[in-house]
Formats: sequence, C-alpha cells, structure tokens
Amino acid sequence: MLGFVIRRILFAIPIALGVSVVCFSLVYLAPGDPLQTVLPPDATAETIAIVRHAYGFDRPIPVQYLIWLWHVLQGDFGRSIATRRLVSLEVSGALANTAMLALFAAPLSFGLGAAMGAIAGWYPGRAIDRLVTGAAVIGVSLPNYWLGIVLVILFAVEFMVLPASGMGQSGSAAFSLWRWSDARFLVLPVLTLAMIPIGIIARSTRAAVAEVRGLDFVTTLRAIGLGEGAVLRHVLKNAAPPVLAVMGLQFGYLVGGSILVETVFTWPGSGFLLNKAIINRDIPVLQGTILALSLIFVATNLVVDLLQAALDPRIRRR
Repeated sequence: MLGFVIRRILFAIPIALGVSVVCFSLVYLAPGDPLQTVLPPDATAETIAIVRHAYGFDRPIPVQYLIWLWHVLQGDFGRSIATRRLVSLEVSGALANTAMLALFAAPLSFGLGAAMGAIAGWYPGRAIDRLVTGAAVIGVSLPNYWLGIVLVILFAVEFMVLPASGMGQSGSAAFSLWRWSDARFLVLPVLTLAMIPIGIIARSTRAAVAEVRGLDFVTTLRAIGLGEGAVLRHVLKNAAPPVLAVMGLQFGYLVGGSILVETVFTWPGSGFLLNKAIINRDIPVLQGTILALSLIFVATNLVVDLLQAALDPRIRRR
C-alpha cells in the first residue's frame, strides 16, 4: 500500500506542473489589456511602458511563467491589479467562503444521492427505481443558476423566510455559523449547489449497485444463508469504488464549479472572485484562483485513488 501511495503522489507532481502551465497560459488568450483597469484613458506611451515593465508584462511569456512559478512555489501569487491586495489573501478568503458552501453541500449531495441510488439499484425496474431515476434526471437537467433564481423568488420574495443574497447581515468578515441570522444565508445556495451532484451520484450509485447485485457471488451469498442486510453490505462495498470516483469529481465541481451559484446569491467565494477577475481582466487573481481550484481538484482525485485502493486491493496492483 505504501508503494501505491508513493506512486500516486509522484504521478500527481507532473499533473500539477501541467496544470500550472495551463492556468498561466489560458488567461493570455482572452482579448483585452489587463492594464486598462489601472491606467487612465489618457495615459502616455511612456507611462504605459513603465507600468507594463513594473508588472513584468514586457517580458516573453515563457520567462513570465518561470518567474511566476518560482514566486508561486514560495507562496507569492503577486498582487491584484484592480485592488493592489495580495492575491494570496484574496484567494484564501474566497476559498474559505466557497469551502463553507462545499462542506455543507457535499454531505447533503453525497448522502442523499448515494441513498437514493442504492435503493433504486437494489430494486431495479420497480416503482421506486423509476421514481428515483426520474428525480435524478430532473436534478441533473435543471441549470443551477435557474434553480437559484426560482428558489430566491419562492423563499425570499414570496414567502420571505430566507434571505436572497449576501453572506450574513454584517458581511463575510463577521459571519458566524452559530448565529441563525447568519447561517440562514447558507440555505438557498447550498440547496442550489447540491442539486446537480445529487442527481449524478444517484444515477451512478444506482448503476453500480444494480450491476453488482446481478453478479454470481451475490447468488452464492444468498445460497449460504446470509440475510438481505448482510448481502446488501457486500454489494455496497463492491459498488463503492466507482461511486467514490464520481463523488471525487463532484466534490471538485462543488468547489470549482460554483461560479454561477455564487454570482446569483452574491456569495463572496472563489467563483464570485473569479467572475470579478474575468470582468476586470485581473490576471494575477485569475491565475491564482484557477491554480488553487485546479490543485484542489488534483488533490481530491489523489485522495479518491487512495480510498479506492483501500476498499479494493486489486487497484493497488495496477
């Protein structure tokens, strides 16, 4: 097992390096000049050249990348062009707010989706299977931004029981989970964010459980006198590795794919920060945010690989 862990960690290093190349390069493909946000419209050519040199934009892109990577390895992501704040502070604060959404949405989506899929896969072809499958298809098909707007109209405008947007009455700096007046701001974005993963995990779990349930060893377990509860535990254990892989991908979605949800609810997370950076053409913030989200995704896949190997020893020999 130790050798498998070391191999997986070593494989993750070139992936992370490739991610850094992509994160640095893609932002230069977008049109527009990032210095437009800090320079006045009547700036002279000499002033533009000085500012461009100060930010290092006058150097070749490969040189810019190596300098940027060296600073990143030291924990220095640069400064925001728009706000002049350290990018590390901007990104860490936004990631903390996104993590709050993800840590509430993940148990809801993983638990409910896995339970729905396990029930449907255990009773394939029955009414409960059709009901769960239909609900999963609806959950996957609904755009999360549309669902967020609908929930705002229902619970914030019509019934006026939950807030429509923001992060607490006093803003993110004074937000506390232990105060219902602040925690209630989490309800609608968490529900919106969890809907698509619930559908995807339910469908994946249903397919995995139904497939394992039809294998010969399940018939053997019943033939030797095991009860349905014990058989179900064996089925779930054998169906767990592919479901864990899907959960890992969905956790990456919960952390990195929340840009529309955070924009709808004005939640100051990484998605909202990314949206502002795109609008302002703030390259250091774009690079720092995308890199942080990508590395979280790589780390999540690494953890999923290790969990799969712990559940299924055959994976360690691959």
